[in-house]
Amino acid sequence: MGNALWTATCGGRIPVNMTKKIAVLTGAGISTSAGIPDFRGPDGVWTKHPDQMSVYDIDAFLTDKEAREYSWRWQKESPVWNAQPGVAHKALVKLEKAGMLTLLATQNFDALHEKAGNSPSIIVNLHGTIGTSHCMKCHAKYNTADIMARLDEEPDPRCHRTLKYQGNMPCNGMIKTDVVYFGEALPDGAMEKSYKLASQADELWVIGSTLEVFPAASIVPVAAQAGVPITIMNMGRTQYDRLADRLIHDDIAVALPKLVDETIAANS
Repeated sequence: MGNALWTATCGGRIPVNMTKKIAVLTGAGISTSAGIPDFRGPDGVWTKHPDQMSVYDIDAFLTDKEAREYSWRWQKESPVWNAQPGVAHKALVKLEKAGMLTLLATQNFDALHEKAGNSPSIIVNLHGTIGTSHCMKCHAKYNTADIMARLDEEPDPRCHRTLKYQGNMPCNGMIKTDVVYFGEALPDGAMEKSYKLASQADELWVIGSTLEVFPAASIVPVAAQAGVPITIMNMGRTQYDRLADRLIHDDIAVALPKLVDETIAANS
């Protein structure tokens, strides 16, 4: 897909650059470069400790107070909560500031794209985010940091919002992070928005995803069907490598900043 228009001059036609639109899908690989272990890889958290998958089991969360308290404690102590954005995350902020990033769909729920400085308007958290939480009864919104700060005092966090229709009594509903737990649906409209913007982009970059988890992985064939050139940057092979116009198997912390810089320079 082209990224230039042409204008007539007395000497012929000259190209007038348009800003290239780049859609990005990120997976665990971009966060492992920031110190977060992946979940499903050979050395992944759930590969080594399959019992810990219950931390994100919605049925256990809803029905078992002990499981709920363990889930909250595990999340607070995990690298997911305490990690900071790496150079790869910051490279995508640079791409956005250049006006080129139109979609940042992520399979990660670590909120590192938000911490790095990408705009919430272009981020689609396909599997939710640990950065925010909500009451499962009245749907009040919370910053997870506020919940974590009080977790020692309230290990099974409850909503303290007063409800007028209940005589201003506290709601007392269970609070849950906005991570998509096993047994829950993906956020409304997340896949539809991702399909649309990926299909309308000039390029789709897949960064650090094995492309094994659906429906997120289906963004790649949808974009390919629309004729969008695809770059896959991942240390290992993926099932959609055959659809890629460019494969990059280098260290993401090095390769992504380089790709961003080259792309911005080529478009300037």
